[in-house]
Amino acid sequence: MSVQMENLDRGLAAVCTSEGIFISWRLLGHEVTGASDHGLTGADFRLYRNGLLVAEIGDSTNYLDKVGTRESAYSVAVVMDGKEQEWCAEIRPWEAPYLEIPLQKPADGVTPVGQSYTYSANDMSVGDVDGDGEYEYFVKWDPSNSKDVSHVGYTGNVFLDCYKQNGTLLYRIDLGVNIRAGAHYTQFLVYDFDGDGKAELMFKTAPGTRVIRYQDGAPISETFITLLPEDVEAGCSHDDDYRMSSANYAEHVADMFQGWHKHEEVMEGRWPATLEECFGISTQYDYPLSREDAVHLADYFLDVYAPGRSERNKLRQFEGFILKGPEYLSVFHGETGEELKTLRYKPGRHDDGLMWGDYSWNRIEPGNRVDRFLAGVAYLDGCKPYALFARGYYTRATMAAYSWDGQELKEIWFTDSGWVTMNNPFRDTLHLQDGRNPRFGGLAKQGAHSLSTADVDGDGCQEIVYGSATIDQDGSILYSSGGILPEGSADPGEYAKLGHGDALHVAVIDPDRAGLQIYMVHEAGIHGPYGYTLRDAATGEVLYGAFAKEDVGRGMIGKVDPEVPGLQTWCSESHLAHEPSRGLRSAKGERLDEKAPGTNMSIKWAADMTSQFISGTFDESVTIEDWKRGRLLTAEGTRSNNGTKGNPCLVADLFGDWREELVVRTTDSKAIRIYMSTEVTDRKLYTLMHDPQYRTGVAWQNVVYNQPCYTSFYLGTDMNWGKVPVPDLLLRTEF
Repeated sequence: MSVQMENLDRGLAAVCTSEGIFISWRLLGHEVTGASDHGLTGADFRLYRNGLLVAEIGDSTNYLDKVGTRESAYSVAVVMDGKEQEWCAEIRPWEAPYLEIPLQKPADGVTPVGQSYTYSANDMSVGDVDGDGEYEYFVKWDPSNSKDVSHVGYTGNVFLDCYKQNGTLLYRIDLGVNIRAGAHYTQFLVYDFDGDGKAELMFKTAPGTRVIRYQDGAPISETFITLLPEDVEAGCSHDDDYRMSSANYAEHVADMFQGWHKHEEVMEGRWPATLEECFGISTQYDYPLSREDAVHLADYFLDVYAPGRSERNKLRQFEGFILKGPEYLSVFHGETGEELKTLRYKPGRHDDGLMWGDYSWNRIEPGNRVDRFLAGVAYLDGCKPYALFARGYYTRATMAAYSWDGQELKEIWFTDSGWVTMNNPFRDTLHLQDGRNPRFGGLAKQGAHSLSTADVDGDGCQEIVYGSATIDQDGSILYSSGGILPEGSADPGEYAKLGHGDALHVAVIDPDRAGLQIYMVHEAGIHGPYGYTLRDAATGEVLYGAFAKEDVGRGMIGKVDPEVPGLQTWCSESHLAHEPSRGLRSAKGERLDEKAPGTNMSIKWAADMTSQFISGTFDESVTIEDWKRGRLLTAEGTRSNNGTKGNPCLVADLFGDWREELVVRTTDSKAIRIYMSTEVTDRKLYTLMHDPQYRTGVAWQNVVYNQPCYTSFYLGTDMNWGKVPVPDLLLRTEF
C-alpha cells in the first residue's frame, strides 16, 4: 500500500568547519532498493564542486571537502543503476555555523488591566506549502504573559507566521483575543492532507481570528475567518471579547447557581438537589433560587467554601479566562493563508469545567480541565493522512478525526469517553475510573500532555497512543492500560488505570521484541500502580515499571550507551518509592547506572546513531550534550522555550542526511537559527521525513509538552539494516 508523502528536494546543505567544508544531502525514500550490512542501498551519489567532480559516494549521504572554501558552489547528482541523473540546484556554504532565518517580531501589547507584554518565538512546524520540495517554516509567537488556565490573568494574542527559508514572511494569522495563550491551547497541524503536494494549516480558531498577508515585508491585506451562520444570527461578531473579568466570573457563578435545579445531572438525580448539600452546610434557601439567593450562595462559594478547600483558591482574582463563545476548527491554504473551511470545534466546552471535574478537586480551577487540547496527524487507512483534534484527558476524553480533500473537511469518526460520573461536582467521592460511554469509557483519565501516532498492531494503519490508552484507526479503543495497586499505595490490591502523565515516547526500544514499545511517566502517585512504565504498544501490557508516591514529571528514552543493546530509558527520580528503581535502565529493565541524562528533549545528532540531549532553560544558551562525550554544541546567543521544559523551537530532519537539525530562537527573537551536525557519518539512511511515524511526529511535536519523534524502525548503533522498511511512497510530482 503506497503512503502519500512529501516530494522533497535533495536538501543539500554545506557548513564551513575547521577541517574544510562539510556537505550533506538527502537519500529519498523512493530511491532505496534494499540494505547491506552498513546501510541502505539503491541510489549512489556524485558530488560536484564548481562543476567539477569531487567524489563518488556510495556508503553515506555526506562528505568533508578538505580543499573547499566558503566561495565553493556544490551540487549532487544521483546515480541509479550506474546512470547519472540530473544535478540538484547548486548551493554555497552557510556564512555562519548555522542557517539564520530572520523573523518579524510582533509589536508589544497591553492587557485590559494595563499590564504590558512582549513576544518571543515559540513552537514551530514545517511543511512544503508551494510544492517546490523545500520546507517553509511556521512560527508560533507566544506573549510573555502566556499561561495555563490554572494561573490567573489575561494573556496577549497568539500569532502564527509562515516564512520561506530565505526569511520572506508570507502571512501572519492573529488568533485573536478569544484564544488563550498557553501550551495547552494552540496545537497547529502543518501537513499535506489532500495530496496536492502542498501543505495545509489546521488549528482551533474563534471569533476575532484573522489572516494578514504580507508582501515585501509589509502587510497588504487582512481577512477574518468565516463565522458560522447560526452564530451570526445569534449576534456574534469579530468584535466580541469573551474574556472574563473577576466581576464577570462572580456573575457567571451566580447564573450557574440560579439554574441549579435545571442542571441535567441534578434532574437525573446524580448530583445533590441543593447547593447547600454540595457544600456540606444546612439548607437555607428554596429552589428554584431567586437571584438574591443565588448571589448569596455565589458569595459563600467564592469567599468561604473555595478558600476553605485550598488557600490557592482565590477565585475573586479570577480574570482573563474564556469560558463562553463559539469555538471553531479551521483549515487554511498553506501558501497564502486563505481560510478554506471552518467548522464547529467538536466537542464544545459544554460548560466552564463543572462536569469536567474542574470544581471537584481541592484546588478549584474553572476552565482548566475542559480546555486541554491535543492534535495530531495519522495515516488511519495506511495511505492518506487524517487530522486529529482532541479535548480533555484528566476526566472525560474525546477525539475527532477529519479528512480534507481540498474542498470538504469531513468528520471520519468521533470518540468520546463520556462524562466521568460524580456524586458531587464540588467534592466528588465516587472517583470512578471510566466514562459513561459503554464503547469508549476506558479512554477517560488516560490522556497525556502529548500523543503519538504509530502503527502499533502491524496492520499497516496508524493508531493513536493517547497516553495510557490507545485508539485504533477506526476510533475504537484498542486497549486501556492499568495495574494492581502495590503496598504503600492508597488501596493495595485494587486495580487502577495507569492514568495521566507528562512525557510519552513510542519507538522500537527493545529490538529483540516484535513491534513498538511505549515509555511513559505517570502522575497519579499513591492512587496509581506505577510512576513510570515500559509497555508493549500492541497490547498495552506493562513490561516493567516502578511505583511512585508522587508525580513523576519527566521521562526520556535514547541510545546513550552504545555497548548496551537497544535503547535506554530513564525518568525524574525524586518521587520513586525505591532506590533501585532510579537511574538509567536498559530496554530489558536492567539498571545500568544510578545517574541518567537530562529529560528536556533528545536529538539524533551523532555520526554513530547514539542519542544526544538538549539542555538550557530560561536565560541559558541552548546546548547539545552527549552522555559519554559531554558537550557537543553551545548555541551562543540562543534561548529555549517553555521555562523549565527547555524545549527548542523544533527538532527535525529538515535537510542534509538522516540526522536531525536543532531549531532555536535568538535571544531577541529576531531570527531562528538552524544547526546541523557536521560529524561525518558512514551510515546511509533515507531522510527520516519519509518514515510516516517520524513525519507525523514532527507534525505533533508542537502539541502541549513537546516530545521527540521516533521512526517506525529501530534506530541505534546496533541497528539491523535489513529490518529498515523500504518505503512505498506516493509522491505528487506535478504541481
